[in-house]
Amino acid sequence: MPVPCQALPEDNMSEAKKMGSSRRHHLKSLMLQIAATWLEQEAAAMVATKNAHMAEKCPAPDLGGDQASLMDVCKKLQQIIEKIDEERYDTESKVSKADKEIQDLKMKVVELAGVKKPALKKVRMSADSMLQALLGSKHKVTMDLRSNLKQVKKEVKEEAVEAVGDWRKNVEDKADRKKMFETS
Repeated sequence: MPVPCQALPEDNMSEAKKMGSSRRHHLKSLMLQIAATWLEQEAAAMVATKNAHMAEKCPAPDLGGDQASLMDVCKKLQQIIEKIDEERYDTESKVSKADKEIQDLKMKVVELAGVKKPALKKVRMSADSMLQALLGSKHKVTMDLRSNLKQVKKEVKEEAVEAVGDWRKNVEDKADRKKMFETS
């Protein structure tokens, strides 16, 4: 039972903006009370419809009588169970069909919007494995770049260190050279 809203005239609009906090709080509490009563009424209506549905679909069985009447009741219950199972199967197939249709429509929306490329992840891969992944069995050449590098002999480095020699001797040689420039 919604309460009809009344439109405020233009001069009342300015008054509504100037409404005090106590008046605003009072109106808010009234709205919450009305909403709470609506929720209670809705819950009571749902319980009533559920009870009516259950009374219609699942009547209470008459268990009084002999064995033949009980067998008849069991047969009726079995027929009801089969009917409900058929309805459940039909409903499940409709739902799965609708889900598939929804998924197809989502895919169409993605296609129409344009496929966004995902962010690429860094993968540490050697050149050989990359070529093998790209070319497959055709890949025969190894790209071992380290084997093509020039080998440096350690003996050359040691000779260079020995050539430099003792640093004190080197300083004395430079001091002699300095004297040579100073005298001339």
